[in-house]
Amino acid sequence: MSGPDRFRMIAEVYLLFRRGDEILLSKRANTGYQDGRYGLVSGHVDGGEPLAAAAAREALEEAGVAIDPADLTLRLVMHRKSEDERLGFFFAPARWAGELVNAEPHKCDELRWASVVDLPEETIPYIREAIRCVEAGETYAAWWNRPD
Repeated sequence: MSGPDRFRMIAEVYLLFRRGDEILLSKRANTGYQDGRYGLVSGHVDGGEPLAAAAAREALEEAGVAIDPADLTLRLVMHRKSEDERLGFFFAPARWAGELVNAEPHKCDELRWASVVDLPEETIPYIREAIRCVEAGETYAAWWNRPD
């Protein structure tokens, strides 16, 4: 089936930067979505772009670090539906070059390390669930008709 009736889903990539038992969170600002809450370094996949390349691009754009896509491990796929349907791909980088910095201060108030077992109250709920799933070794999650 082709044409305007074909179902389309938004693809997103997320980065699970770790430092021991801590994970890097990004506090959203001026985006119109979940501003003031913590998410992960993330973004949308561009057309014709492999998922790992998209994650590496987002790491550079948002956190100022270079990652070889071959150094990314897919840890979780989350099928999410609230207003629309999305597929989120959560990648853990084995290594990166450069220092993690807030490279998009117009969209992010801060980058913050937080314990994976004691995330800030302001963490976006589906992000909290994704981190829980990764910590539990799960590779697929559904976040269906729940508030983001």
